[in-house]
Amino acid sequence: MFDRDGNQKVDRQEFLVLEEIFGKKTEDDGSSESVSLVSKYLNSEAETFRRQSPQGPPKTTLMTHLFGQKGMDSLDFNTFFKFMDNLQTEVLELEFLHFSKGMPVINEEEFAEILLRYTNAAETDRDEYMQRLRTRIDNGQVPNQNGITFPEFKDFCQFLNNLDDFSIAMRMYTIANQPIAQSEFMRAVKISTGHDIAPHVVNTVYQIFDKDGDGKLSDKEFIGVMKDRVHRGFRYHLMKYEGWEGWKSCVKHEMKTR
Repeated sequence: MFDRDGNQKVDRQEFLVLEEIFGKKTEDDGSSESVSLVSKYLNSEAETFRRQSPQGPPKTTLMTHLFGQKGMDSLDFNTFFKFMDNLQTEVLELEFLHFSKGMPVINEEEFAEILLRYTNAAETDRDEYMQRLRTRIDNGQVPNQNGITFPEFKDFCQFLNNLDDFSIAMRMYTIANQPIAQSEFMRAVKISTGHDIAPHVVNTVYQIFDKDGDGKLSDKEFIGVMKDRVHRGFRYHLMKYEGWEGWKSCVKHEMKTR
């Protein structure tokens, strides 16, 4: 969209236009939406944005990494994709190592803690999820307890990045009043996102979120909680609470972040 000259690469100036558009509020209504700015750029007002962009050598580590010390290098899609993939992998690896403590695997309870870590689920709900998993592990409903490796964890997180596509498939089952079983879950993941998830990981997810233990998963039991996980708690400030419940929620959130 921002490759104006069609050379399959983005130079520093083109990247600065994108940075300005998504980091700036529209002047008309003061909202955070950047749609009007994108429209202006695509309607050949790029030169206006270019003149407003800061000149000179890159002033951030990211700009230096992407475009060189003098800002004269260009960025192709494959290079940027590799950069983003490596960045996401490192972030996930740090999160994984925090729980694995240097071991090559995390157990099922630690996996559940990671999934629930950045959600807005109430503390009582989280305790219920964890207790449900522990009970089902004791009952033998999680037969393979060899742990979850980092590649398996990464595959699941990559699937969550495509959660919107998957939620469409799940909604089809909801409309048909058909809860989704594990085999259907894996098939829907493969079709909608192109990712394969280890059966053991899928079973663990079911033991966490399958409230009634019928081996099926509903849209509400999974999608809502996982959408919070994808945003890692950064969308909390967009949530609006009112009255007594809103005050309690605000206090709890502030206490957790102090």
